[in-house]
Amino acid sequence: MPSRGSPVHEEPQNMTVTVTDKTGARTDEAAEVITDARERIDALDDRIIGLVQERMAVSAVIQQARIASGGRRVNLSREMEILSRYREALGKPGTALAMTLLELCRGRI
Repeated sequence: MPSRGSPVHEEPQNMTVTVTDKTGARTDEAAEVITDARERIDALDDRIIGLVQERMAVSAVIQQARIASGGRRVNLSREMEILSRYREALGKPGTALAMTLLELCRGRI
């Protein structure tokens, strides 16, 4: 028996509450929405990964051309432009995302 003043949570007698598989949803309808949305997210992630890999390849071409011409591997003013662009579009987390992309595309300096 709960102590006096403590909240009591009781499910309505006519309501069956089940958690549907891995979605955490409490209804089949919500589980379907979540499953469909997760499939879209997985497809988007696949596209994002492909675009990052493409960006890495293009960055390698730029670095090779710059080094072959006697320049440095990294152009810091260009990197600052990229950081600013991502920050303006996505806020502070955009800066972290841009830093990760730059690191992937040029390696640690």
